Amino acid sequence: MTDNVQIKAVVVSVSDTRNEATDVSGVTLVGLLIGIGAEIIEKKIISDDFKDLRQTLYVLTEREDVNLIITTGGTGLAERDHTPEATRAVIEKEVPGISEAMRFATIKNTPTAMLSRGVCGVKNQTLIINLPGSPKGVAECFTVIKPVLQHAVNQIGGKTRH
Repeated sequence: MTDNVQIKAVVVSVSDTRNEATDVSGVTLVGLLIGIGAEIIEKKIISDDFKDLRQTLYVLTEREDVNLIITTGGTGLAERDHTPEATRAVIEKEVPGISEAMRFATIKNTPTAMLSRGVCGVKNQTLIINLPGSPKGVAECFTVIKPVLQHAVNQIGGKTRH
């Protein structure tokens, strides 16, 4: 019998162009999280504006009912792609292995994955993971992180016994 911390997730789609009807990546991510038994606390769409995104991430990490934030979008090279910078401005501990693993695994199928600048880290008791904006990128990256999500949330939540 395991004594896991319940994953309580917020999905943040970062885009100046997506809305509820066109946010396929966000909907895909919600489905994948539900598939591993996560509770979806909220799904939101935020503009690519750095200050808005940083503030949103900060506020979410202050909530006691959230322990996982997964963003989709804003990790590329376009002028308005600020998700990694906003995430770095909020996190207290970076978790580079997650980002490295996603890039390493997905580059085999999608060479442009090497252009993803997504970062991952922890603030308070919340893990933030940046995923790319495409539904394919979300699905591929989620496959990589799925085996470690529960363990990471357990550690952050104080369940460190092996």
